[in-house]
Amino acid sequence: MPTVFSESMNLGDLLKYEAPNLYSRDRVTVVAGLKLPLGAVVGMVTATGKVKRIDPSATDGSQVAAGVLMQACDAALAERTDGLMLARHAIVSDHALQWPTGITTAEQQAANAQLKALGVLVRQGV
Repeated sequence: MPTVFSESMNLGDLLKYEAPNLYSRDRVTVVAGLKLPLGAVVGMVTATGKVKRIDPSATDGSQVAAGVLMQACDAALAERTDGLMLARHAIVSDHALQWPTGITTAEQQAANAQLKALGVLVRQGV
């Protein structure tokens, strides 16, 4: 029987288009205590400007999609100031987006609309 190899998700699976000269990207600080995967849809805490996984039930600003992480970010022990986020003028594949556990389809659709308003289009992809 042949050996089957599997590859984890990479940036090429997520990102289908971005504007030239790094226009689509923002450097962000990830809130301490989190370990976020590539493709995590994030919201920005209004008071601090730091990002964390989107939480539709929050009231601190993180209930609104601010972008999509372009890399995994391990901030479990301390906040990370080297996060990289797609914030505008980009196309991402829906299958590569990482959502919080328990988010509903309606909440995902609302977040996709918020991303679209920023210019980050979510497309069906393989």
